[in-house]
Amino acid sequence: MALAVVGALLTPALVGCGGAEGVEAGATVRAYVVQPLCEGAERELQRHHGRAGDVLVEAVCLPRTESDGQLQLARAGANARRATEDSTTIAFLEAPGRGSEFSDPILESAEIPSITSSSGAHAMVQLLRAIDNAGASGSLRASVSNELNSSS
Repeated sequence: MALAVVGALLTPALVGCGGAEGVEAGATVRAYVVQPLCEGAERELQRHHGRAGDVLVEAVCLPRTESDGQLQLARAGANARRATEDSTTIAFLEAPGRGSEFSDPILESAEIPSITSSSGAHAMVQLLRAIDNAGASGSLRASVSNELNSSS
């Protein structure tokens, strides 16, 4: 009986972005979006009714990594780490700049794909297209990463 309860509790974790069985229809994934891309990304996501195929997509807006023209290294790292701590993270959307030098290694270690663009709407379109094209088997996060790498 205890084994059945543990199995039932672990099953949802295995169905998440990094799980072995992919993502179930109706599951929610999150894209972490650094300012100033958030407004455009959210607007584009609304145009698609917060969906890519059978998957619900949420944008999580993160604080700016620059203040008074200076890169805030601690903030860039904290933004990336926040995305790595969420098992539903599907991608990290960031603006071009020096911040990616610090966030990308953190994201790569967690196998979270990043999309660098000066347009939040364009980055979100790329992500939604990658989710649509990812297929139903394996890890959605890995499939999205492969889709993004093959289209660049």
